[in-house]
Amino acid sequence: MLNDKQIQEIRSRFSIFRRKIYLNSCSQGALSDAVHAGLEDYIASWHEQGSPWEAWVNRYEEARTAFAQFINASPDEVAIVTSVSAGINSIASALNFRERKNVVMGEFEFPTMGHVWLAQRVRGAQVQFVSAEGNCIPAVNYEKAIDCNTLIVPLTHVCFKNGFRSEVSAITQVAHRSGALVMLDDYQDCGTRPVDVKAMDLDFFLTGTLKYLLGPPGLAFMYVRRELIPSLVPTVTGWFGQANPFAYDPQTFALSPTARRFESGSPSVPNVYAAIPGFQLLQEIGRQNVAAHIERLAQSLLRCARDLGIRAKTPADSAGPLVVLRCKDSILLVQKLAESGIVASNRHDGLRISFHVYNTMEDVKAVAEVLRKNIDLMVLDPDPAGVGSYD
Repeated sequence: MLNDKQIQEIRSRFSIFRRKIYLNSCSQGALSDAVHAGLEDYIASWHEQGSPWEAWVNRYEEARTAFAQFINASPDEVAIVTSVSAGINSIASALNFRERKNVVMGEFEFPTMGHVWLAQRVRGAQVQFVSAEGNCIPAVNYEKAIDCNTLIVPLTHVCFKNGFRSEVSAITQVAHRSGALVMLDDYQDCGTRPVDVKAMDLDFFLTGTLKYLLGPPGLAFMYVRRELIPSLVPTVTGWFGQANPFAYDPQTFALSPTARRFESGSPSVPNVYAAIPGFQLLQEIGRQNVAAHIERLAQSLLRCARDLGIRAKTPADSAGPLVVLRCKDSILLVQKLAESGIVASNRHDGLRISFHVYNTMEDVKAVAEVLRKNIDLMVLDPDPAGVGSYD
């Protein structure tokens, strides 16, 4: 467990806290001195050498290796893409819907997941959404939908709009028993706790750098289980997906034998330079330490909400990092927080507060004070016996 002095030392590396209380890591992580320095390293290389592509490609491969270590995978199982959307599209283009047609996903997926698979209907895909029960989707609801006609089960780890954490292990077991693939979108969680894609028995794992990995937008990573790679031939492709990109041969289609086959165009080099320091910083802090600290903050805010009688959309036992509270006017509440120097966000009728290792209990108290002063904007539990209950 990190002590207060250690948290303050970490916090001091993120200059935004000199001016703001930043609680919006679910949209964009705060900028650290380490990531800032990584961007400056790229700019210096551009100034000094013009186009040092060999050095840039080497750094690109360093990022692949760093991420692979981060999730307990091999570098050959990792593709570097410009966004999670690009990664999902690459996989979708490599699947066929002849023998198995069904794509089964919960209604809590981020929109891009739904959009990509709905776009595959012209190729024969049949998309089925698993219904929620309030603000959760029990694993049994997936079990009812998954069968021998299911090709793939896209699954969000943490829902972007209410903080619900999926039962990944149970759903993965159900899918694999039926011969279906599992694709985990970990964008709303990766960087807040340890990840082991092998222990989770995943087929695909995707995340981007701009949230809890503390990096920039425009860069994402995708794990593809080694045994699947040779059987998947993406039609969304490009020169960096080839076995030898620098052969410069437009008449030969020879995909890389590794997960690099799911890449497309020229790499986003500036973002690569910025991503590596984010990984390194989280590893230095220790991801178990990060997870424990975030859980402490999330539980504290949920207790504050209960004390104030506010209805939460996030489960009461949540480990974070996202806590969502129901509002009558979430846009106005975000404005009220901003007037107090607090950066947060909203989705639909929910105020989203997202914690990372740089946040403190004082941040929680500051939010609670704004909620208390603006209690008229919150949705309260009408049943005193269920005050602050999970919606």
